[in-house]
Amino acid sequence: MTVYAIAQVSIHDRARYDRYVQAFMPVLMQYGGRLLAADEAPETVEGDWPHQKAVLLSFADTAAFHAWAGSPEYRRISEDRLAGSRATVLLVRGIDAG
Repeated sequence: MTVYAIAQVSIHDRARYDRYVQAFMPVLMQYGGRLLAADEAPETVEGDWPHQKAVLLSFADTAAFHAWAGSPEYRRISEDRLAGSRATVLLVRGIDAG
């Protein structure tokens, strides 16, 4: 079942975060992930949104997400993300269309 990773990101070191972004796509694609949306100016429709960026990723299933997130390649590039930003990330299961 498809899963979606939803990230709320606050960036405090643009250079470190941008270094992460530059290396991100090849690692994501290597593990079958898809970048569905990334927006540094999301429109707040309801409630408060104190973050600078919203990101939406999809993976075939939770195993694929965890393989990516725990991979040596992602752990290496995530050092820049962790140094350059603070994030809240949710993993949400898709709805079975059947």
